[in-house]
Amino acid sequence: MTERAAGPETASEEAGSAPEPGTGGARGFGHIESWVFDLDNTLYPAGSPVWPQIDARITAFVAGLFGVDGMSARALQKYYYQRYGTTLRGLMIEHDLDPQLFLDFAHDIDRSALAADEALALAISKLPGRRYILTSGSHGHAMKTTAHLKIDHLFDGVFDIAAGDFIPKPDERTYRRFVERFGIDPARAAMFEDIPRNLEVPHRLGMTTVLVVPRSANADRDAWEGEGGAASYVDHRTDDLAAFLGRLRLDR
Repeated sequence: MTERAAGPETASEEAGSAPEPGTGGARGFGHIESWVFDLDNTLYPAGSPVWPQIDARITAFVAGLFGVDGMSARALQKYYYQRYGTTLRGLMIEHDLDPQLFLDFAHDIDRSALAADEALALAISKLPGRRYILTSGSHGHAMKTTAHLKIDHLFDGVFDIAAGDFIPKPDERTYRRFVERFGIDPARAAMFEDIPRNLEVPHRLGMTTVLVVPRSANADRDAWEGEGGAASYVDHRTDDLAAFLGRLRLDR
C-alpha cells in the first residue's frame, strides 16, 4: 500500500513538446517502448473516493491491531508511512505482520463510483509498445480498480507490492526488480506517478518521467508528500492523464 502524495499544480505541460534526451531539455517520448503507470491517484484522478477509503481502512486496521483510538491509530499510520515508505512495511518490520491480512483488509472497498474512462482507455490503447502497472498496492486491487475503469485489458503486466518483496517505492531495489522481471530497458521507458519522490530513481535509471498532479487543491494528501514536484527528475507534469497521452508526439 502506498499512502499518497503531492501538492496541487495547475494545467498540463504540453505533451511531447520537450526535446529528446541529449539535447539539454526534458526527456521526450518518441523513443519510448515501455509505458509504466502507478495505480492510485494516477490511473484514476486524485479526489476520487477510492484512495480516501483505503486510507481510512488502514487507520481502522491499525486501530484494531493495537487497540487504540482513531487519532492514535492515524498518528501511528503516518509514522510508519514516513519512516518505512508504507504503513504495511513498518508493521512488517516492527511487528512481524502477515502482509496479506493487511492488504485484504485495506483493499476491501467500494469501487462502484469509478466509472469507465473511455478517453483514458483510448489514449492508452494507442501507446506503442508494452504497458505496465507498478504499484505499492496489491495485484488484486490493481485488477479490480482497472476493471471498473475498463482499462484492465490494456496492460501487459502488473508489478505489485508482493512482487517487490513488500519493499515499496521509492526504494531502488523495487524498480530494479520491476525492470528485470519484464525485461524493460529504462532508457526506453516512461514512468507516470503522482508522488514526486517516486520518480527520482526512475529518472536516474534513464526513464522519461511524468508527474500526475491533482486537479483540485482539496485532494486528500499530506503536504510533505508533494516535495520535489519541481525537481529536475520530473520531466513533465499533467493534471489530465488522458489528455496528456492523447497529445503525445510519438513519431519514430
